[in-house]
Amino acid sequence: MTVKSYIRGVGSYLPSRVLTNAQLAETVDTSDEWIRARTGITQRYIASEGQNTSDLGAAAAQDALAAAGMEAPEIDLIICATSTPDLTFPATATIIQEKLGIHHGAAFDVQAVCSGFIYGISVADAMIKAGTGKNVLLIGAETFSRILDWNDRTTCVLFGDGAGAMVLSSTPDKNPEAGDGVLDTEIRSDGRYRDLLYVDGGPSSTQTVGKLRMTGNKVFKRAVKELSNSMVKCAEEAGIAIPDIDWFVPHQANQRILEAVAKRLDLRRGQVVSTVAYHANTSAASIPLAMDTAIKDGRIKRGHTVMLEAFGGGFTWGSALLSY
Repeated sequence: MTVKSYIRGVGSYLPSRVLTNAQLAETVDTSDEWIRARTGITQRYIASEGQNTSDLGAAAAQDALAAAGMEAPEIDLIICATSTPDLTFPATATIIQEKLGIHHGAAFDVQAVCSGFIYGISVADAMIKAGTGKNVLLIGAETFSRILDWNDRTTCVLFGDGAGAMVLSSTPDKNPEAGDGVLDTEIRSDGRYRDLLYVDGGPSSTQTVGKLRMTGNKVFKRAVKELSNSMVKCAEEAGIAIPDIDWFVPHQANQRILEAVAKRLDLRRGQVVSTVAYHANTSAASIPLAMDTAIKDGRIKRGHTVMLEAFGGGFTWGSALLSY
């Protein structure tokens, strides 16, 4: 019997504080028009003081469990994709594990920056198929507001905080229209480009947290090329043609990147789920946040094929094709 990784539920969480472009322009040399024209972003959510990545992740996890019709004790593996952990260690996943009241199984973090959720799907799928986990809670959670230089208008306008989660299981969903789950994943990296998108601090190098730094134009060009190639390869390996895919849920980095990739693959505008205007770039949280938005508003339905893709610091990138 072939073991599959079925998608039982998706959930999300956003902090209560909204920071609009107009509000940001009061403290940074920028404007709503400048930000919209270059990124498509109109606002972002910011975690409140004392609200940590694990708090966002735990709330998104509870939402995903509710969508799956499952209880926390049924989970035997937690994977948290994050670049903004609560602490250097222990893993944020273990903190979320405790907050959910789970005292069995295993929990660990995945660090692939904005591609973290795609890497997490690949790992979760492999572990389910290997029999290591039966019910996996995959979380993407970030508080990027904590590592931004709020005087750098080229980066601080791009990011926000949030969390999304997905429950993957070796047991199919009870909905007869539900799909076959993870069809294929494709992950890549190339460390030669790490200086184009990075944080200038770390425990070993500077003994500080550091701030995010980016050379945006060079990241843009590489992202469009690699994302397009990754999606084509992922679809080919799954035996599904790009035109036959129902929805594309990209990492919400920049509206111009989303449009450039869509144009390169000849996708219809309505096929691409975009939440970047309201969420901004939430790194590893952006894909599950966007997917949950499209599920809750009725666009993505059970049985639909969904292509996820992301590109992040490292460089890291990848795609995942799902039958939801």
